[in-house]
Amino acid sequence: MINKFCKQPLWKCHGTLVKVARGQEPADVVIRHATLVCVTTRELLPDVDIAISCGRIAYLGIDGNTAEHCIGPSTTIIDATGLYAAPGFMDSHIHIESSMVAPSEYARAVVPHGTTAIMWDPHEIANVSGLAAVKVAVRDVQRTPLKAMVTTPSCVPAVPGFEDTGSSVTAADVKESMSWDSVVGLGEMMNYPGILACEDNAMDEVAETLKADREVTGHYTVPEHDRDLNAYIAAGVTADHESFRPEDVVAKLRLGMYVQLRQGSAWQNMKRLAPAITHRQIDSRFCTLCSDDNQPRTIVADGHVDRLLRLAVSCGINPIEAVQMATINCATCFHLEHELGSITPGKCADIVLLDSLDDFSVRKVFIDGDLVAENGHALFDVKPFAWPSNLTHTMNLGLKICPETFRILTNKPDGSCRVRVIGAEAGSTITKDLVMSAPVKDGEILADPTQDLIKVFVFERHHGTGSHAAGFLHGFRIHGALAQTVAHDAHNLLVAGDNDQDMALAARTLADCGGGEVAVQDGKILALVELPICGLLSQGRIEDVAENVGQMEAAWKQMGCAMPSPFMTMGIMSLACVPVLRITNKGYVNCDTYQFEPLEVD
Repeated sequence: MINKFCKQPLWKCHGTLVKVARGQEPADVVIRHATLVCVTTRELLPDVDIAISCGRIAYLGIDGNTAEHCIGPSTTIIDATGLYAAPGFMDSHIHIESSMVAPSEYARAVVPHGTTAIMWDPHEIANVSGLAAVKVAVRDVQRTPLKAMVTTPSCVPAVPGFEDTGSSVTAADVKESMSWDSVVGLGEMMNYPGILACEDNAMDEVAETLKADREVTGHYTVPEHDRDLNAYIAAGVTADHESFRPEDVVAKLRLGMYVQLRQGSAWQNMKRLAPAITHRQIDSRFCTLCSDDNQPRTIVADGHVDRLLRLAVSCGINPIEAVQMATINCATCFHLEHELGSITPGKCADIVLLDSLDDFSVRKVFIDGDLVAENGHALFDVKPFAWPSNLTHTMNLGLKICPETFRILTNKPDGSCRVRVIGAEAGSTITKDLVMSAPVKDGEILADPTQDLIKVFVFERHHGTGSHAAGFLHGFRIHGALAQTVAHDAHNLLVAGDNDQDMALAARTLADCGGGEVAVQDGKILALVELPICGLLSQGRIEDVAENVGQMEAAWKQMGCAMPSPFMTMGIMSLACVPVLRITNKGYVNCDTYQFEPLEVD
């Protein structure tokens, strides 16, 4: 029964809970003398006892009442004197794939930080290998206590016609997935132009989700708060994590949309968005917390939802209010409040014992009443998972890459020409559509490191078509080359650099190892993160992957880049559903007008 919302359905054990609450049967576990973070009333209740049976809460001893009557000879007693008892933490929107480890390893990493449930959108592996890969990944994580609740990927491909992915997801696929035990909703509907235009497949995907009484999550990046936002919400989209300004948060809340306040490794929005709550003093019950994308070093060094809570409190959000965002608000958003999100009778006994509500240091974690982590360590482990070979051999370029592959030809005379350039900024998912002057020599447009102008190529890697496109980047300031198959959302092979030799070596290295990330400078591989599962995930421990990623970050710095988690920013240069300019294997895409753009500008 692991990874269903509780060990037992309430209808099956409610009689036992009644008897335990009245002292007629002993509890399995009793937590004593805790300070309860009561998310239903926004109170701290001192010296509370919590009796647990059948994986659920049976009784709360409040206001001087105790659970002594629930204790029998075999009852496990936990003394929580001096500790806070909070509901298990929930991440309202996360892509496990960004951690670069398999789902079961991800669970081992985040549960000790108090995370008991996640709303997982696996659209990364779905773009590579479809819902069949999602089924396999779900089987892997179901071997752990983590409640990994799936939101079916809605946009595979993210923008049909503008890129080539490894697979596709249709409305019929969404309908079938809604019967899965693990599915609680539809993943972020990035195709908001399709919704606004009433495009058939996008609308049908939402319809199938609504028919199943599941939640539809969104991805609304534009600052328009009138007709389009109203229309997007009216279509059935009721949660969104793409807010960049306090006014975006307020506008969505006023229209009844859940706002998922995001703080990932690279997309760090919390500090800018928190004033929407703290300065305006508005009701935050429609606010949840989410990571979206966390790279492994962030999890190992800083934690998971506990990290979000620490930051929220440091931004002035009331600690109990912050806990509500990570518990009851999230559960309510996904229509799960009858099972999860609060420490109240009948609910799943997902409980976190904390030292304080400032640093949220986690002492013990219970899922369905079982102690699953203590003092930062998981009390469970899993054997290596047998990933099918079709998911570990996904590099199929269809061409032999050499330095000449990276020549950008032109009919312009020697001198210079004006080219369209993707402008990247640290910590932002938004890019700029720039026009810069690039050198021309012998019929070839060249990179120009003196003005931070480097080449970028995207190669289709799923079907062996050999399709690829070229462009330019500004903002990374590197000498050398970088390549990665973590390239949202199609996860084709993305290569960037200031010279063709290093770019070719980087591309060939990933083609040979099955995918991942590599940094090359002057013919030498500086760092390599091998990700053979769909070109996205490692089969190793997160600590080892984090160390490799640390070496990658050091290589970026050596090459001249000062961005935080720069490979995450690099990985969205091909994300053709977020403004303004992106590049796919088919060319430049203007993500405001959804038109292809030429490389050269007259």
